[in-house]
Amino acid sequence: MALKTLQVAPDLAQRCYEALIESISSGDMVVGRKYTQEELAASLGVSRQPVLQALQTLKRQGLITESDNRRGVQVAPLDAAFVQNLYQVRGALDGAASRAAAMLPRPELREPGMRLIRAGRAASARRDLKALVRADMDFHAFLYDASHNPLLVQTATIHWHHTRRLMTAYLQHGVSLRSVWAEHQAMLAAVVKGDSRAAERLARDHCESAERLVLRLLFRQDERVVAAAETA
Repeated sequence: MALKTLQVAPDLAQRCYEALIESISSGDMVVGRKYTQEELAASLGVSRQPVLQALQTLKRQGLITESDNRRGVQVAPLDAAFVQNLYQVRGALDGAASRAAAMLPRPELREPGMRLIRAGRAASARRDLKALVRADMDFHAFLYDASHNPLLVQTATIHWHHTRRLMTAYLQHGVSLRSVWAEHQAMLAAVVKGDSRAAERLARDHCESAERLVLRLLFRQDERVVAAAETA
């Protein structure tokens, strides 16, 4: 079978994608502003082609949308309904990953897990928001890696970008994350013990707690209000 040679620059397109997703996740690219391919290419110091490839991937992932006149792109806005959908999926995936990680006692995970938790608590104490977001994502990635299920990791990766956007937004409200790290420690303890049912339940509860926090801080409403509005 003869196939045509593809004329692409995957490495450069991937680097553009990573740079753009970093800007979106960190809030440097803001919702409501239009960005053109030319502007983004100039900022990254590349041609339009790799930027176009990166933007196509970001559109498929729901992170950007076309602007009204289709002459640029915008960062996709976040709304309460999206938050509910996101955490519903996250709860299922996090629960499955934690359950898989805890199928057997895992004492070897105690110290590396606690190291991540200590890093998160230290970042929280000094109000280092970037380090705090990174520590939270590192802890969840640690549990996913411990599941030894690469499909779970691949499926969850895109949702972590959305979660990072939300974390960056609500941490700017100055909330205390003491309870978050206590929940992380309880999840780790269940995994180390090999209590798969508790690990799954705690992971799901953790997502539900995060959902309520985001809805309250960013949208000033309870998730039950959103659900009622959607069914009205």
